[in-house]
Amino acid sequence: MTRHARSMAAVAFLSPAMLVIGLFTVVPIGLTFWISLHEWSMYTPLGEMSWRGLSNYTDLLGDEGFFTALVNTAAYVALVVAVTLPLSVALGMLLYFPRVMGKAVARAVLFSAYVVPTVAISIVWGALYAPDYGPLSQLFAAWEPTWLSSPGTALVSLVIFHVWQMTGYYTVLVIAGLTQIPSDLYEAARIDGAGFWRQTRHVTLPLLRRTTVFIGLVAIINAIQVFDPVYILTQGGPAESTAVLSFAIQRAAFQHGMAGQASAMAFTLLVLLVALGGVFLAAVRRRS
Repeated sequence: MTRHARSMAAVAFLSPAMLVIGLFTVVPIGLTFWISLHEWSMYTPLGEMSWRGLSNYTDLLGDEGFFTALVNTAAYVALVVAVTLPLSVALGMLLYFPRVMGKAVARAVLFSAYVVPTVAISIVWGALYAPDYGPLSQLFAAWEPTWLSSPGTALVSLVIFHVWQMTGYYTVLVIAGLTQIPSDLYEAARIDGAGFWRQTRHVTLPLLRRTTVFIGLVAIINAIQVFDPVYILTQGGPAESTAVLSFAIQRAAFQHGMAGQASAMAFTLLVLLVALGGVFLAAVRRRS
């Protein structure tokens, strides 16, 4: 088969996938950017949009609510990644190395939290956090926890929920990465007198770096896109302490009818996400 024939075959096989990606990813992104350049209400036809150019973007610079949502999102992402990443690595190693029975069951139990719909889990956690009858409030009654009703603890409470839901998924990814490390390296390390901690430091963690980077990126993306628990449990409160960007976008578009401003926030979030991912990958590659 000639090079031209192979190229045409590759195009033929990739065309359906590229068509789906273009239809459901590229087109919505382009439409969002186009709407962000206009003044438009969600309750009027698209033909009634009025041109604003970059005014919606410049307005964001003076929007205190946007910067509050940006700070809340940054704090949420930082807390989630700082807790989830080392916890998933530790659990993955705990469920991979020891030769004990029941590891498969433990993995399934951890992963089940990720499979259950977020809406259903949010309702359950709303009951767990309830100040009067919630089990968590009763368990920590001596400290009089406020959970979702205080600006100082509401965001942390959502982080706890997110960590509980997503850690099992990331743990399974860590275990998958551990299976790719040759066992010969551990045998050689044991022959050289290396114990568990030295093997972890000099063999496991370096060879698990790519998996860790991937998990970190996925964790950042998932944390930035958080919406369901905020919408169900806090509605952005109290005192805007949990008003993350995704919720601010939904509120601007569907509650206030400002689709142009909401689209500007959404496209800005996309640009920030791409830039953050690029910087993260560049830093990891340079360190490697």
